[in-house]
Amino acid sequence: MSRRAGGRSARKAMRAAPLSEEIRPICAGMSGGRYKPLSDDDIAQIHEAAMEILSDIGFKDATEGCIAACTAVGAIYRDGRLFFPRDLVLETIKTANRDITLCGRDSKHDIHPQGTKVHFGTAGAAVHIVNVEKNEYRESMLQDLYDAARIVDQQDNIHFFQRPLVPRDMTNELDLDINTLYASLSGTNKHIGTSITLVENCKPFVDMIYAVAGGENAFRARPFVSVSATFIVPPLRFATEALDVIGEMVNAGVPVLLLSAGQAGATSPAALAGSVVQSIAEVLAGLVYINALAPGHPAIFGPWPFVSDLRTGAMSGGSGEQSLLIAAVTQMANHYDLPCGVPAGMSDAKMPDIQSGYEKGITTVMAGLSGGNMVYEAAGMHGSLLGFCLESLILDNDILGQSLRCVRGIEVNEDTLSLDTIRNVINGPEHFLGQPQTLDLMQKEYIYPVIGDRTTPKEWEELQKPEIVIKAIKEKRRILVEFFPQYISEAVDADLRARFDIKLPRERMKRA
Repeated sequence: MSRRAGGRSARKAMRAAPLSEEIRPICAGMSGGRYKPLSDDDIAQIHEAAMEILSDIGFKDATEGCIAACTAVGAIYRDGRLFFPRDLVLETIKTANRDITLCGRDSKHDIHPQGTKVHFGTAGAAVHIVNVEKNEYRESMLQDLYDAARIVDQQDNIHFFQRPLVPRDMTNELDLDINTLYASLSGTNKHIGTSITLVENCKPFVDMIYAVAGGENAFRARPFVSVSATFIVPPLRFATEALDVIGEMVNAGVPVLLLSAGQAGATSPAALAGSVVQSIAEVLAGLVYINALAPGHPAIFGPWPFVSDLRTGAMSGGSGEQSLLIAAVTQMANHYDLPCGVPAGMSDAKMPDIQSGYEKGITTVMAGLSGGNMVYEAAGMHGSLLGFCLESLILDNDILGQSLRCVRGIEVNEDTLSLDTIRNVINGPEHFLGQPQTLDLMQKEYIYPVIGDRTTPKEWEELQKPEIVIKAIKEKRRILVEFFPQYISEAVDADLRARFDIKLPRERMKRA
């Protein structure tokens, strides 16, 4: 029998066609904030406890520059600790910059982390690559970072590229910082985040981003790179090198992620509420510091409380407790109306398997529903952040699509209540498949997995029983063979190679 035109095959072809931006059911920057694990009273208690840490317990190991900047605006330094009076902290929260744009080199990738807008991206410092085909781990290399950037550039639901791995073939800190930046800039034109190991590496780092931008003024107008600064060594100690890096980034006009990463039960309290309190207090201290250096400098409020498996002390990034912590610190950031960045999607599974799927799905959807502006480490991470998987970027893109659909929620209005459609069906074919509303909403209201399998068992057998990880491997290979973006012009690239020790061979950045 010949198949009826406009039947199932036609519908599948329609779903496979790329959607125009205006009808896509999900997009970057949709508003979350519907999930709130903390009551108003909980928020008030956490806030008061954080204020007590800042004003009465204080922080040690502040640098002379940090002490000078913070005491100039009202902080108090005594007995080797820096204290932040309540009024100073509240004034900083009130006046902090909320109108931040983290730019892509293509403006379609610009990110506006305000309110409860949600964006997902990568991050991390994995030292291994997950070799799915051999079921093993190997050391991560610079080529892997470039490959990761290229794959992320092709994933609709991964909105920014924060360095997810450490190239282990870099032999010193300068090579590491400069080549990490270069490989990222070469592979994607989405917003890029990275870090700087030593303060003396700041100048060459800034020189490179200015060169790629076309000058200092061009970068300051559209900052397409941000720097994450882990400026706290929990509990309540400053990381001196990171404080100096923050100062250099402020001078250069580079947005900063203020990051505190305590681990509950190890470097922060085992009580989840206590871990939230410490994390919020630590990042508020950083917010005071950066605004003391330059009021209104673009900063992302980054409480990253992690979880320990208290049986072993090992990190547990995919746990339910991790999900709750991230939702809670996000709710606190939203309470302060501060642009925030939080981690989610950090599976403890060593390979992309069912454990990886449920851990990534639960943690990313809760981060999205709570309204995390920048959700870091949301794709590719395994082994409690020790392993990074290129195939999982492709698999996780589907997970993030489903998470974003949950973030979007349900629109209730006269049309979606569907009374006229229900009347039409009751008086007609008694099903909704052919109704105009169904056809209209097929693409606007529903999303479909790119790599996930929704075939029937019979179709699955006819298709030779495809496995989702095998499909991801094939898609990874396709991208890495076919996609070599030229986001840095040959002239600029030649200039960079003359000025810096670029380790990524040019011939490995174009099709053979």
